[in-house]
Amino acid sequence: MPRQKPLALSQGDPAGIGPDIALMAWSRRREHGIAPFLYLGDRDALSARATMLGLDVAITEATPDTAASVFDSALPILSIPGNAPVTAGTPDSANAASTIEAIRRAVEETQAGRTRAVVTCPIAKSVLYTAGFRFPGHTEYLADLATGVDGKVPLPVMMIASPQLRTVPVTIHIPLIKIAEELTEDLIVKTARIASHDLTARFGIQAPRLAVSGLNPHAGEGGALGKEDDAIVRPAIERLRAEGIDAFGPLPADTMFHAAARATYDVAICMYHDQALIPAKTLAFDDGVNVTLGLPFIRTSPDHGTAFSIAGTGKAKPDSLIAALKMAADMAEKAA
Repeated sequence: MPRQKPLALSQGDPAGIGPDIALMAWSRRREHGIAPFLYLGDRDALSARATMLGLDVAITEATPDTAASVFDSALPILSIPGNAPVTAGTPDSANAASTIEAIRRAVEETQAGRTRAVVTCPIAKSVLYTAGFRFPGHTEYLADLATGVDGKVPLPVMMIASPQLRTVPVTIHIPLIKIAEELTEDLIVKTARIASHDLTARFGIQAPRLAVSGLNPHAGEGGALGKEDDAIVRPAIERLRAEGIDAFGPLPADTMFHAAARATYDVAICMYHDQALIPAKTLAFDDGVNVTLGLPFIRTSPDHGTAFSIAGTGKAKPDSLIAALKMAADMAEKAA
């Protein structure tokens, strides 16, 4: 039987908790049944963090071909050195290049079929910006790396997933005042199509049910509280249903997330960032997973940030990374 290909885990910002949770996840690999992963990042920084945390973790150089064979006894790393020593809790733009390269290389190995999926530790976008990073964030960079030979950049769709709830925001990192300007019927349709497709192809859900929220309070109250729900959201749902997608709404967002409501759908399609992420993080703050749909490869990530203030202290929890690793492996199995 051929040896299992590993997941590719990028380091994130090495001054944050990415190294901490990677070490902790590997230490709990047997307890949680974690599939082999290959860490891409600065070996010296990872080794120093293990010492700082008092973790007895063997770290060994590896490739995608050898990672699975050593995973049981050592944490395999494809070393991507930074340009400056790493101090836990103190980000340094001199190391931005290695953070970016770890992401790029993880995608390269996965698109080449040498690793099964990309799992990314958290980055600090502001640190990358000072080094000339030209993308709003992780997701947009991943989409750019996935650009096809035809020059078309895929539409990346964010989904926050946990056993309790899956949510997808249609508009993401834009000011609240601009949401109504950016929200269009086409964007809702394209986002929902991708969510429906990937829930079937990568999560094994046949005929997924999509609950679509309204934009305004009470889904516009028949136009009394805003015209967008009837003018934009409802026509988008009608188009989706005409395509055979089981979408329904627009629903008042304040009644979508209690237990009985959640039992009626497989994913909530929400109109903006906080409408989707507040319920997701309330229900599963520690073990929610950020999944990027719509890419030609699988990508998951912990649903939290770099947490510089606790890097190297032992206070970081690896739960979300463990969930991201397990979800990536499960998605890869279902997509195979």
